[in-house]
Amino acid sequence: MSDPVIRLTDLTRSFEQGGERIDVLRGVNLSIAPGEIVALLGPSGSGKSTMLQAVGLLEGGFGGKIEIAGADATGLSADERTALRRDRIGFVYQFHHLLPDFTALENVVLPQLVAGTARPQAEARARELLDALGLSERVDHRPSQLSGGEQQRVAVARALANRPALVLADEPTGNLDEKTSDKVLAQFLDLVRGAGSAALVATHNERLAARMDRVLRLQDGVLE
Repeated sequence: MSDPVIRLTDLTRSFEQGGERIDVLRGVNLSIAPGEIVALLGPSGSGKSTMLQAVGLLEGGFGGKIEIAGADATGLSADERTALRRDRIGFVYQFHHLLPDFTALENVVLPQLVAGTARPQAEARARELLDALGLSERVDHRPSQLSGGEQQRVAVARALANRPALVLADEPTGNLDEKTSDKVLAQFLDLVRGAGSAALVATHNERLAARMDRVLRLQDGVLE
């Protein structure tokens, strides 16, 4: 059996606010296998985004242990965490965060260049992903020339460009209408499964969560 892509052990996160301690995550334990797509359900304020920030190595201050693709991220330096995040993790957010002055193709090529991929290979990979997402005729368009659904599909391609072991998505279709949301999610799931990546998708949408392999609920910092 393959080792988990994510293993969280007793993950905690607390904040001080107005002299009061607020426990956002309270002893979260989680493993996700390669190729498994897990939905993380919970209302606003339940700690979903905080948990994704922890798993994505985006900030410190967490207690417990975080292992990503076999690497213990707990004791890594800032540079080592950045390298692990760049090489092993892809991100999709509710808002696409595309670079406005770059075309769809360039937005997907850029993270590959940062990771050290040669431009011809990076462009070939970008075209492959954009074509799979139905955007072959939009590769030279800038974000302002794309619809919301098209922008989010470019964001999905960008997240998968470096073939990450883990994909993290925070309300990836939350800014889209239902029909577009269904289409983008279906394409996202197909690509992630096809790549054999693990994925953790935070959402409040029960209907979309039901299309994933497993559904977990985060309530008051506790994973159910």
